[in-house]
Order: sequence, then C-alpha cells, then structure tokens
Amino acid sequence: MAEIELLIEARAELGESPVWDASGNSLFWADLYAPAIERYCLSDGKRERRVLPETLGAFGRCADGRLIVAMRSGIYLLDFDTGALAFLACPPGEPLAGTRFNDGKVAPNGHFVIGTMDEASRSRPLGHFYDVAPTGQTQRLQPGLIVANGLAWSADGRRMIFADTRRDTIHVADYCPESGVMGTPRVFAETQPALHGRPDGGAMDMAGGYWSAGVFGGVLNYWDAEGRLARQVHLPCPGPTMPCFGGADMTTLYVTTLRKGMSPEALAAAPLSGSVFALEVEVPGVPVAAFASRSPASPDMPSGERSPSRVTIREPHE
Repeated sequence: MAEIELLIEARAELGESPVWDASGNSLFWADLYAPAIERYCLSDGKRERRVLPETLGAFGRCADGRLIVAMRSGIYLLDFDTGALAFLACPPGEPLAGTRFNDGKVAPNGHFVIGTMDEASRSRPLGHFYDVAPTGQTQRLQPGLIVANGLAWSADGRRMIFADTRRDTIHVADYCPESGVMGTPRVFAETQPALHGRPDGGAMDMAGGYWSAGVFGGVLNYWDAEGRLARQVHLPCPGPTMPCFGGADMTTLYVTTLRKGMSPEALAAAPLSGSVFALEVEVPGVPVAAFASRSPASPDMPSGERSPSRVTIREPHE
C-alpha cells in the first residue's frame, strides 16, 4: 500500500493544475474558483498565494520564470512575484457561451496546449484542445470533446495522452514534438465510474505508464503503456483532480483535490478534501517542458479588470 502524505492542508473548492518547479524546489497549484495560484516551497514550508481576477483553467511554467495561465477571457503570462499580467492569446470564437478553459500543459515543443469544456451542462461536445505558440498564434488540435482533460506526453514526446472526462475515455495519439502536430486519437483505456472514478488530470512516467486522477472515485489509477490497469491507490478524499511528478528524483506524485459539490455529510467523512497530497512511486515521471515565452507585447489585463494581489501564508512544515 502506498503511504499518502498530507502535504498542504487546504480547503480548495477546486484544487487543480499542480506544477513542479525544480529550480525553486517548489510546487505551484491552483484553486480555480478562488481564483488563486499558490506556491509552496518544500525547503521551508513557505506558502505564497497570488489572487487572480478570473476563474482559472490551468497553467504552466515559462522559460523566463513567469507562468502561462488560462483564465476565462484568454491566455496570459503572469509574473507570480509582482502580479503583472500580460495578455498573450485567445483562440478565435473562445470562450463559447457556457464553456471555459480546463486542463492544460506545456507540450514538449514549448507550446501551451489548453483544453476547453462544457461548463454549463457537462454533456455537449463543445470542448477542444488548442495549441498556443510563444508568438500568441493558436491552432485547434482536437475538437468535439465534452470535458478536455488529462494531458500528458511520453518521455520522447511522441505519444500524447488525454481524457474526455464525461465520456469516461482516455485517448492516445501520435505526436510530433518538432511540429506540434498530433495524429488521429485512438482509445487508450475506457473507465467505469464505479471502479475508477472519472478520468481527470494525468501524468506520464518514464516507462510510458499513465497516472490518472479518478475524480469522484477517490483513487489514482495507473495504466501501463498498453492501457492496462496495473495499480490503484486510494486517497483519503473522493475528489482527486490531477497528479504531477516532482521532487529531487521525480518520484513524488503531488495530487490536488476538490471540495466543490460535496455534501456536509461527505465533508465530515473526508475533512481533508481540497488539500494537496503526496506519495512516493518507483518509476520517475516525465519532466514537463517550460513555455518558450517571449517578452510581452501588452502588460495589461483588458480594461476594467482589477489587479491581482498576493497574500503570504506561513505555516509550519513537518
């Protein structure tokens, strides 16, 4: 049995998008509806929180030290320390009414791949994956999803895995890391909510296996390189949302969780829901690339938006 460690006790409504920063020995993660991004330093337990003006979807690291962040109105570059936001891009026609940006990750070619989802009814195939280049140019990679989720790439960058959460299906596609072009998706694994939860965020290891958060099932599912369920880890709360690899040797899985939609009885039974957990695994994870950002052309949010703020939280680290 894997030993699950409570890393950060929190009450996030929708904890998501953990991102490892090896240079700072830190974990970034988000509470999408707060909306805020938090940085947790493993060296001293210091927590810093950056409040943002719009609901988040996902974010990643940039090569210049900033973060690339998908918010309701588009894709921005964020200086976490100062709060400066620079608009980068928004795919034409997005966001559609009743949708929002959801899961995203930096691809092996240094572009940001971001998905959208049907937020209003969770049943319409309005979701897409988009490629966002450092220039701000966007192109659609995959249409027709309900909830675009679970992005991850293999160590050589030539396999891309993603999930459509509401269709209970995980897909794999060939991917060209030089051009950013993906091939025709094929089914990697089909999940059953009663056994696996629903496939949310994911991360790949160096052996080609895929760790998938089984949201509403309280489990992490490990699918081997052939799409066979090889391991299942139970968590102390029903809503894991996304794992990411980190630590000195990339063998620690950090897992975000949610509280949103849980009844008072469910919260009483799982009071740590909304926290961040950690567990050690045997096979190291694939490091996630950094966005090849350029100097921002526009340092401003759209007119009328409020500026982000930062709150520093200090708690003992055990």
